Amino acid sequence: MNIARLAFPLAAPLLARLDAEQAHDLTIRALKISPCATPARPGGLAQNVFGLDFPNPLGLAAGFDKNAEVPDATLGFGFGFAEVGTVTPLPQKGNPRPRLFRLPQDRAVINRMGFNNEGHAAMLRRLVDRKRAGIVGVNIGANKDSPNRVADYCQGLETFAEIAAYVAVNISSPNTPGLRGLQSRDELSSLLSALNETRGAFRTKVPLLLKIAPDLGETELEDIAACCGGGAVDGVIVSNTTISRPPLRSRHKGEAGGLSGEPLFTLSTQQLARFHLLSDGAIPLIGAGGIHDAESAWAKIEAGATLLQLYSALVYRGPALVADILDGLNARIEASGVSLSEVRGRRAEEIAHHGLSGR
Repeated sequence: MNIARLAFPLAAPLLARLDAEQAHDLTIRALKISPCATPARPGGLAQNVFGLDFPNPLGLAAGFDKNAEVPDATLGFGFGFAEVGTVTPLPQKGNPRPRLFRLPQDRAVINRMGFNNEGHAAMLRRLVDRKRAGIVGVNIGANKDSPNRVADYCQGLETFAEIAAYVAVNISSPNTPGLRGLQSRDELSSLLSALNETRGAFRTKVPLLLKIAPDLGETELEDIAACCGGGAVDGVIVSNTTISRPPLRSRHKGEAGGLSGEPLFTLSTQQLARFHLLSDGAIPLIGAGGIHDAESAWAKIEAGATLLQLYSALVYRGPALVADILDGLNARIEASGVSLSEVRGRRAEEIAHHGLSGR
């Protein structure tokens, strides 16, 4: 039994009284001294993606474990994989505090962290020292004051190519000025060309993923899909946080930064369906943004997701959410008599053009 799952109902009232970032830091410290539970074992939801054997499709998104301090503890929640980072070549403090805000009435979070992390060297040491099995991907970024952001990404790929299960290229954070400009067709094409040249120098070809924003217009999404084709990337994560603001009720609704959690679900899922159609289902997609129960996870798969990621919902539901979602997915598979691959994308056309009415 995972200790974190048992402790969350007791700790949640205390954590809720703390500043959001203080609560997060305390959670990381607690997980560092907690015995690691057994990682997830393959079951009816297991699948091979990017040449990797995922025991189940549900992963922990980047942002929770920025410095790879507790990947094995989080895998012990039951996740099929965990993604650490975002990590930059050099350590950086990120944006001034406060920079992380709970929106409890909306089951959402706003952050403007700014890639605060300890840098490549610190993360690499921790990953090399890991003794446990389990899929751990590394999410890489560029330093805020870097004179050459493409070089930063290439350095990240080079640093983690032989230790990470996969490398995710984060060009979609709204909290580093100008970073989202790398999603434009010309800049993205140049970036992916440089990354694949770097990747070609290694004997083992580490899977390369791209993480995109949900705030993209139709032409922008088409350009990204075109750049990602032909093996330029092995997968795409749809999506990061949004700078848009649907109707919100919580006290911190006016804070600047990226919005995540349940209010992001509809937008991110519609963009996921659109990308699935634009890529003709040929590129494995990780559906992220607003997953909070088995129904929302199922909808992501119907929109075109092969794998799933969540983070913000853990703030409100805790580690028990992982088993709840996986049990729900298993129940749907058993009841319908279909496989995940048969469910994938079957409502993409409807969701892309009409959204998720009634959700």
